[in-house]
Amino acid sequence: MNKSCDSKKMTKGKKVLFAGCLAHLIHDGFSDMLYIFFPIWQVQFSLTFAEIGLLKTLFSGSLAGFQVPAGFLASRMGEVKLLLLGTILTSAAVFMLGWAAAPIIVSCLLVIGGLGSSTQHPLSSSLISSAYPDKAERRTALSTFNVAGDFGKLLLPGMTALLIAQYDWMTASRFLGMLGMMSVIVIFLITKNIRQHSSTNEGKTETATLGCFAWKGNQSFWSLSMIGVIDSATRMGFLTFFPFLLQEKGAQVSLIGFALSLVFAGGAIGKYICGKLATKFGILRTVVTTEMVTTLCILGILFLPLEPVLLLSPILGVALNGTSSVLYGSVPELVSDEQCKQAFAIFYTATIGSGAISPFLYGLASDMVGIKIAVIMIAFIVLLTLPLTLRLRGKFA
Repeated sequence: MNKSCDSKKMTKGKKVLFAGCLAHLIHDGFSDMLYIFFPIWQVQFSLTFAEIGLLKTLFSGSLAGFQVPAGFLASRMGEVKLLLLGTILTSAAVFMLGWAAAPIIVSCLLVIGGLGSSTQHPLSSSLISSAYPDKAERRTALSTFNVAGDFGKLLLPGMTALLIAQYDWMTASRFLGMLGMMSVIVIFLITKNIRQHSSTNEGKTETATLGCFAWKGNQSFWSLSMIGVIDSATRMGFLTFFPFLLQEKGAQVSLIGFALSLVFAGGAIGKYICGKLATKFGILRTVVTTEMVTTLCILGILFLPLEPVLLLSPILGVALNGTSSVLYGSVPELVSDEQCKQAFAIFYTATIGSGAISPFLYGLASDMVGIKIAVIMIAFIVLLTLPLTLRLRGKFA
């Protein structure tokens, strides 16, 4: 009898994990495939760099801003239902982009897509955590979940570039939207028999404990958060303009997609490598090293010819994603167990929010001083993280 129950639990856990991984793959893939569309939309709609940055901000901003409301809404209608609804919304927005004839329509669809994607991270993580009560198994499951998102970033931008090269951007968008709808069907079939416990009380508890961290007594946490803000702004800002730099060097759409795939592949590897480096050499040394490598790679990509840039792309990916993974994993070491959920909420909101607004701000800078000067600014602003590490000395084992 006990073995039967354990078998059912294991089956449920695997189903939830597969559904969460598929959702993560699709949503993260949709988010990062936008980088392929930006140079095409700039030409088709005669957009400035600020307007291109604003398009990214609209998607990422709506995604970031509605994650907390998505958690509260899930307590009323259920996590699985809301996750399915969000995936339908994002897939429909991507599909309808194939008929977008004006920038205002593109903007509205990106906001809708961001709203749909806002459900994915909090709800998938919550479902997987509930399905794996054992801490060691949960850690492994969440790690698998994170890798699935990186795989989506690697797969969908490359697929987008190939489809655009073969057909056009509108056909590519429609095809990808249909792919998203197919994933909804798969997630529904996998999760339809999974029973959920009500999370209303849990939501009330979280609401009751929400508050603001004062600076006094939490300087280390806020310093870590500021490093995360700068790191996220750098990642989103630079990646928005990376395709334009490649285009100036003579790269075609298919090669731009390949270069982005190299960056995202390096990012997936970076999460593993930097985790190992942080364990062996320490968190602060790893963060300082990755931020300095990020600056050097950005400058190298700006000034080197196309072939060396392709070689630098995966190294840049390692540095960009590796830093963020080390920072996320360090949050629990700077706060008490009771503050942990609140600390993660603040940290994620700050970092995702900075990543949402930075493309627009750097776009304005590009329009005023040129894209090369703006990219140099991005490269050196990363180094502002170095003095912020001083307050973290002695805080990590």
